[in-house]
This record gives sequence, C-alpha cells and structure tokens, in this order.
Amino acid sequence: MIVHRDERKVSKSIHYMRKRRTSTAVQQEERYGDGDLKQRAEEASRPAAPSELDPSPLMKPFARLPRGGVMSKAWRAARWLLLLYASVPFIVKLCPSIQAKLVFLNFVQLPFFLDLKRPSDAGLNHTLNFYLRPERTLSIGVWHTVPSDMWREAEGKPEEWFESTLSSAHPAVLYLHGNTGTRGGDHRVQLYKVLSSSGYHVLAFDYRGWGDSQGSPSESGMTSDALFVYEWLKKRRGGGRVYIWGHSLGTGVATNLVRQLCDGGSPPDALILESPFTNIREEARSHPFAAVTATSRPRHATLVARPSRDRPPCCWQVYRHLPGFDWFFLDAIAANDIRFANDDNVNHISCPVLILHAEDDHVVPFHLGKELYEVAARSESLGGHKVEFVAFPSSLAYRHKFIYRSPRLPAILSDFLGTPRPSKE
Repeated sequence: MIVHRDERKVSKSIHYMRKRRTSTAVQQEERYGDGDLKQRAEEASRPAAPSELDPSPLMKPFARLPRGGVMSKAWRAARWLLLLYASVPFIVKLCPSIQAKLVFLNFVQLPFFLDLKRPSDAGLNHTLNFYLRPERTLSIGVWHTVPSDMWREAEGKPEEWFESTLSSAHPAVLYLHGNTGTRGGDHRVQLYKVLSSSGYHVLAFDYRGWGDSQGSPSESGMTSDALFVYEWLKKRRGGGRVYIWGHSLGTGVATNLVRQLCDGGSPPDALILESPFTNIREEARSHPFAAVTATSRPRHATLVARPSRDRPPCCWQVYRHLPGFDWFFLDAIAANDIRFANDDNVNHISCPVLILHAEDDHVVPFHLGKELYEVAARSESLGGHKVEFVAFPSSLAYRHKFIYRSPRLPAILSDFLGTPRPSKE
C-alpha cells in the first residue's frame, strides 16, 4: 500500500503532540501531586472575583455601577433631570407659544368643578351670570354682584332687574383678574364680597380663553374684551362713577385699557392696581421661577400698619443666571407680542391711581410695585391727580392675593375715592 508523503508528515506531527502533552502532565503530577492538580483546575474554572480582576474598582470615578442598585437609579435620574433642565430653554426658544401659555396659564381652571353659570355655588347669591359678545363669533362670561343693600331683593331677579340697578347712585368697580383660574376663584370671590359690602357694584368677567369664555388669549384680545365690558357698563351707569381694578396680570390689562380711554378723552374715575409690576419682561425676570428678589419700601409709601423688617424667603434661582436667559426666555415673550408695559402706560394716564402691594408678595415682588409707583409719581400726565401707594407689611401674610383680608381696605378705598365709609352694623 502506497502512503502519500504529506499524510506521513501529518501522522508524525500528531504523534509528537500527544507525546508532548503526556510528558507535560507527568511532570506536573510529579511536582504538585494529583490532588493539587485537580484543585488548581477547579479554581481556574471558577469566574474571578471583582477584587481579583481590579484591586481598586472604587478608585475609578466613572466605573459602571451595578444595574438595579440605588446609586445606579439615582445616577440615571440625575442624568434625566440634567437633560430636562438643559433642553427646556431650547424648547421654549423654538416654540415661543409655550412661553405665552406660561404667561397666561388660562388652561389652569380653578376652582375645579365650579359651574360658572351658578355664582351661588361660590357663595354669591346676589350675583347674576350673563354673557356679552365683544365680537360676532366670541362670547365672554360676566358676573354682576350688586351692593349689599340690594342683596335680599336681588335673589331670583331676572337679568333686566340687575341691569337696571346699574343706574343707581352706588359706584361700580370693573374687576380685571390675573392669570390662572376664572372669575370664580376664591380670593376673587372674597374681594367681590368686600366691595359689595362697601356699597359697590362689581362686574367681573373672564377674558377670551379663560373660564367659559370663547377664543384664545392674547394681550390685545384681553384689552379689547376689557374695553368692550367697560363701554357696556358705562352706558348703563349714566353719570355714575366707574372705577377700574386690576390684579397681578390684570394690572397690565387695566393700564392698557385706561391708556386707551385717556387717549380718547374719557378717563375712568380712578384706577386701582393690586400687586402690579412694571412690565412683563421685568416681572418674568423677577419671578420665583427665574430669580431671587429683595424687598424694599418706597420713600413716600403710605403704610397700613407698622412696617415689618421681614423679607420673603429666597427662591431657587432656576434659570436666572443661565447664559442667554434673556434671549431664551424673555425674547420669547416679546415674540408673542406680550408686553403689558405698565411703566410706559402710566405716562399716558390722567386719572387718580391707587397702588396696593404686600411686602411678602412672592409672585410679583414688592420692589416692582414700588418702582411703578415712583414712575407714576414722576409722570407729567398724572400731575394734578392723586397717586398713592399702600404697602402691607409682611407680618400680615397677605402675600400675592390676600389683600382683601385687610380690615382697613374699605376705609383705604373710601378715603382715596371719596366715597362714604360703610356703616358698621
């Protein structure tokens, strides 16, 4: 039988390798013994412990944490929060409409489950709900609360009766609320009761896009709605006095409205600004979401009680010191044509102005109301008109929306407006 030369070479190689392995095993057995050799083989088959692979794993700052551990979950949560924090400015800049929604907050319907068609559900048995149409395709909801001496007679009366009472000698207040909620907000209802008890008619309404009013919010639309309701009220007042009261964001609507009225030669009898700001840009910059603000007292402020040295607690500066804060956030507000320039408007107003502000207001900081007062005090258009600032100390805890709790509020109003003080029963 003839064997090929290559096959003979392969056979010799296999024979040599087997012989070499056998001799190596014999040498190890002679050196360690049979039992020790098996033990070493078992140890070699087991996975190495972390300490054997890396004697100092914790010394590596970016070592991978074991999955499912507390530290791993905390690290993942921190990364997500950091990503969210970094992405919000870019989202707002790319979608300016988001910033407009944050300014108006009209989608926050408070209180929940309140039927605005039934003011009695909010404790106003002497109030009528009705609707007006500033535009052909737009309807806005309005409440009319009569003075306290008409309460008993008002129950169950039709809309015509309420409208006829507007020609009475009682003064009337057109109330312009701020953002968030509706005309049925609790602090607003409580103010209606205070004003009604002091002998005022109160007309409060929801701007387009708020409550049960139709449409979408905008600064021009809110001002247009306010002008329409004012003119509707003025026609039914005859020669009766009409005062305009704005709160928070509503102060921007109020000064817009009064400026238009003054430019047209028919100013209201007085303008009352509760918790006002200078302009929406400064308010956004000073808002607790953006920055910490300090309080101070204007030199010529009229104090309701002994001044308090308390200052509001600091709020976390979330974005105020972010590079490009103005470009990311404030320019986005202007891109929506939202300005609410109270500090500019007061230079075109010619009627008495009363400013009310609590020192512990954390939403619209006290110093903004003070600055607006100082601008108004220097305004040439307000020369010859009464301009007053009433500060409420921090110790009273009226904050942003509880000035109505002040027992001196009716007297403050009657002294400023020249109306009779309510009688004490």
